[in-house]
Amino acid sequence: MNGPTWPAVLVDGDVTLRPIKLRDQRAWREVNRRNREWLRPWEATVPPPAPWGPVVQRPTYRQMVRHLRAEANAGRMLPFVIEYQGRLVGQLTVAGITWGSMCAGHVGYWVDREVAGRGVMPTAVALVVDHCFGKVGLHRIEVCIRPENGPSRRVVEKLGFREEGLRPRYLHIDGAWRDHLVYALTVEEVPEGLLNRWHRARQAQK
Repeated sequence: MNGPTWPAVLVDGDVTLRPIKLRDQRAWREVNRRNREWLRPWEATVPPPAPWGPVVQRPTYRQMVRHLRAEANAGRMLPFVIEYQGRLVGQLTVAGITWGSMCAGHVGYWVDREVAGRGVMPTAVALVVDHCFGKVGLHRIEVCIRPENGPSRRVVEKLGFREEGLRPRYLHIDGAWRDHLVYALTVEEVPEGLLNRWHRARQAQK
């Protein structure tokens, strides 16, 4: 999907979203290592294979990046890393991009615990939603979050995402099928842009 929508670099202040690269491996692994226990309850896991199904193994970093690149080139995904003050601190991916009568995608993310609470993730999500609604041309963005994941829920609630309901046993997370809450936004709900809404909300809190 090379063109005006991808690859893309999105910037707001100290926060930058850019395409994930093979050479990010060392920094990506270091952040994951330090945050292993903090992230484990929210990380996707591979369920036991069905008797007739393939055996799926967790990919290596290089396999992951190559898969993300292939999906991006096919127009189905936007895989970013998050930088804060020039340092890699997390990952944000718009996946499941669907066109036709839906024009939608869903966002997944994680961030280094060291920078949590500084507005990094709400800024990153706002940047990518504006990109998706603007240059990409999507109509709806969805975020699915485990009910127990308070920090992640606060990100979308700060940005004004609607809570739409519960999807029982939706994804295999931390070794079991877990319920997820669905949050969503459509382009009509943020005519002024989500980043502008986020900036106004932060100013009001000062």
